[in-house]
Amino acid sequence: MDEIRMVDLVSQYEQIKTAVDESVLRVMAGGQFIKGPEVEAFAAELAAYLNVRHVIPVASGTDALQAALMALGLQPGDEVITADFSFAAAVEVIHLLRLTPVLVDVDYDTFTIDPKAVERAITPRTKAVIPVHLFGQSADMEALMAIAEEHELYVVEDTAQAIGAACISSDGRREKAGAIGHVGTTSFFPSKNLGGFGDGGALFTRDDELATRIRAIANHGMYRRYYHDEIGINSRLDSIQAAVLREKLPHLDRYNEARDRAARHYDKALRGHLHIRIPKRDAVRTTHVFHQYTLKIRTADRNRLKAHLESRGIPSMIYYPVPLHAQKAYRRARYRSADLSVSDRLAKEVISLPMHTELSPAQLQYITAAVLGFFNAARDA
Repeated sequence: MDEIRMVDLVSQYEQIKTAVDESVLRVMAGGQFIKGPEVEAFAAELAAYLNVRHVIPVASGTDALQAALMALGLQPGDEVITADFSFAAAVEVIHLLRLTPVLVDVDYDTFTIDPKAVERAITPRTKAVIPVHLFGQSADMEALMAIAEEHELYVVEDTAQAIGAACISSDGRREKAGAIGHVGTTSFFPSKNLGGFGDGGALFTRDDELATRIRAIANHGMYRRYYHDEIGINSRLDSIQAAVLREKLPHLDRYNEARDRAARHYDKALRGHLHIRIPKRDAVRTTHVFHQYTLKIRTADRNRLKAHLESRGIPSMIYYPVPLHAQKAYRRARYRSADLSVSDRLAKEVISLPMHTELSPAQLQYITAAVLGFFNAARDA
């Protein structure tokens, strides 16, 4: 059996090596390394996939979030609501722009921002919400958009972990995650479902005026070359990354199906166990593309399970060991543990198993046997 990796990008590359190599060499031969035809073509192809009018590629998913908030014209002190149980990118850019972050709790079953918590947190200073589509599943966008419309708020979707997931409305309409809010953002970090061979990101919108402003902001605030009408940033997806992503985009749905097959193997083996809660598939509202396969370990020692897996050559990760409200950089007196109890609980329970497109049946069998073996050994001790 091959070595088990948390993410196996080498094997994935080998499957499309010839096409990727040719695309990179094409960029090298053409000499247009910044804002070249590969970037324009990738943006058009991703826009078609997502069914949006505009895709603006940038240098990272974090840059995408920053450019989105800058384009909305928010002012220092304006409040932006986002999820407490998440990676720090969203709250980081909120602070950098001198806005006021408001961290709210997530739904215990889905890990995504709780619409009721969002509604409770709204004040006259609230201007935007950033739902993070965590681990491969969309937040409840129908509820969030209704709240946003009622309170005249912007919605910026963080789709870094859920590109390709579909959101399903109550009338059966399906739209891609990231294509529903005023702006969607994503990351092309190599381990993402659609990942490059370096860093990268993008913004999506159907709003022509907003797209024009985002493009200017991401290009030093220029609508015309050397005329700086906005305070901007310098954030560009380079042509080599765009060429790689163009080759991978047609495979994205197949990659997500492979992740789903691995998740179903995990589900079948681990469902119903006393100490394990498998990820909930909120199939009424969204499909799941399993950027991570994250268990909750209840009434057992999660950290000992991690050590047990590592001793058998199985990597695992804790996403995330400390909620944002408890991080040194983001602690604020206004945050109360009672309001963020789900995030605190999840930080103690979660563990993510290997999840990528190249997991074999033998590897999946070995991983699940090791998980169950840990609990059997503990029971028999």
